[in-house]
Amino acid sequence: MSSLEELKKEVDEIKQRNQKVEIDKRWETSWTRKICLIIFTYISIGFYLQAIKVDNPWLNAIVPALAFYLSTLTLPFIRRFWEKYQHFKA
Repeated sequence: MSSLEELKKEVDEIKQRNQKVEIDKRWETSWTRKICLIIFTYISIGFYLQAIKVDNPWLNAIVPALAFYLSTLTLPFIRRFWEKYQHFKA
């Protein structure tokens, strides 16, 4: 019976791990994450540009924030291309 209990425990652990992986995947592609990162990028670059006394730092901080957003749009395409030509070992 102990081996049956061990198998049940292993299956439960795998289910828990899979649930965590699914949540992580959803977070990575969520709009909440993207918007937060855009805002944090804008604020941090804005403060940096202000500290080094760039003209219109808050206006210029828009460019890196938008660049980040554009990178989130292109990466899924690049990943699919990479997966197509990647040879995975089983």
